Amino acid sequence: MEASVWITGLRLKFPGSSGLWFDRLSLAVRPGEKVLLLGPSGCGKSTLLQVLAGLIPSVIEIPMKSEDAGRPDSWGYLFQDPDAQFCMPYVDEELAFVLENLCVARGEMDERIDQLLERVGLGKDLRHAPIASLSGGMKQRLAMASLLALEPDVWFLDEPSSLLDPEGTREIWDTVKRITSDKTVLIVEHKIDEIVDFVDRVVLFDASGCIIADGEPDRVFREHRRDLQSFGIWYPGVWEDYADGSLRAEGGELLYRLPATAGLPPERTGEPLVSLKAFTGYHGKEKKLEASHASIWPGEWIAVVGENGAGKSTLLSSLMQLIPTKGEYWLEGKQVQGLDDVVRKAAYVFQNPELQFIGSSVFEEVAYNFRRDGEPEEAVLARTAELLDSFGLAAQRGQHPYQLSLGQKRRLSVAAATVKAQRLLLLDEPTFGQDAANTFALLEKLEAWRQHDKMTIVMVTHDEDIVRRFATRVWEVKNGLLTADAEGWALSSGLLQDHEDALHAAEGAGRHAG
Repeated sequence: MEASVWITGLRLKFPGSSGLWFDRLSLAVRPGEKVLLLGPSGCGKSTLLQVLAGLIPSVIEIPMKSEDAGRPDSWGYLFQDPDAQFCMPYVDEELAFVLENLCVARGEMDERIDQLLERVGLGKDLRHAPIASLSGGMKQRLAMASLLALEPDVWFLDEPSSLLDPEGTREIWDTVKRITSDKTVLIVEHKIDEIVDFVDRVVLFDASGCIIADGEPDRVFREHRRDLQSFGIWYPGVWEDYADGSLRAEGGELLYRLPATAGLPPERTGEPLVSLKAFTGYHGKEKKLEASHASIWPGEWIAVVGENGAGKSTLLSSLMQLIPTKGEYWLEGKQVQGLDDVVRKAAYVFQNPELQFIGSSVFEEVAYNFRRDGEPEEAVLARTAELLDSFGLAAQRGQHPYQLSLGQKRRLSVAAATVKAQRLLLLDEPTFGQDAANTFALLEKLEAWRQHDKMTIVMVTHDEDIVRRFATRVWEVKNGLLTADAEGWALSSGLLQDHEDALHAAEGAGRHAG
């Protein structure tokens, strides 16, 4: 059968990198195929997707050569970073822009826009909302709506559900499955449980971007299980293998294993690290987050859960004093009045890692923070190299941070924020875009810091396994209110169940929020 998308003899080189990527790689996709590109973070999956769509080199100027290439006439592309997708400032204007390019009559647009928003789970109340005011998950839904408006023959989907809550993930993939039954779909995705029954072909890459398997999902997952484990790639059942110590390399050595201390709460002595009372966070003059009463104790790992747009990221921004707040906020026994009272005691990792980057290279991004703290240059060079190696970024040290994959950008943002062990670490979706190996490695680092350095972690996440296995407590944010507080074990299926029965009265300031 004739292919609808293909590339042969692909060679590519990133500026700042030492060698070629995709040394004579070839791939062809038949019409109507549903293909999952699977591999470790940074192996080039997103780059290959952009090459196949023709974005590289025609839009994104990266030096490349190929012997032959075929691209579809009708195609749509969904980026990892939804902000890279948008052209207009408002939700309805973004969708109208797409419809205008499709020559849809003005009189039909209002109804079409409402239909598109409904199909991706965005309410009509967001119709003229500023895109900048949306949460990351909402932006992903809007980006999907723009793709639905195009009705392309070939769909290129790059992590379309990475920032979505569990229910939103199911809704988006149900929509994609329904709409694309007769379309060609190429997918880069780490949440493979939702699509393993949808794709009919898996192309498996190693860390250097070489294809090591290509075939039906069941066969690839069965015959290459050891490769999946060695390269740290997501596959069905990987969390269970991680928990029971089954993740082993070809030689039999243990790769990763759930720490014995994970999920165990610290002993509460002395005063809370953080105390909140009648605490509110604002965007402009509008109240976006409210916590009536809450405390955080040293050495806790608090998972913050809730639907997209509920106010989870706003909670972290409020704690970091990046937005205006009112009410009582005490940190290490001192009342917080602004950013200066927080910045030396807390570190913040943004949901969008690019918001943090200031260096011209990966190395300089991390080195800047050591130099800022007055380290001698010899120590800066040694400690930066050591940190990059521990986060799997040594090979990218000369690249600009914007040239990294999303997973690599996320690791760099965490590495740069944690050059020293602050008392409080605020993390907004730190594992999105990560493969299994880097997810487990990062979680184990965080757990080690929690145990040995008594670091306190507050993490926004949609990953049910992280919440269930690592969190010592769970906060739920709902419609801008910190509404529930429970032990980690009380969480199931990503949301607090029967949380009214699970609420605990706390000593001192108390733990019931909202």
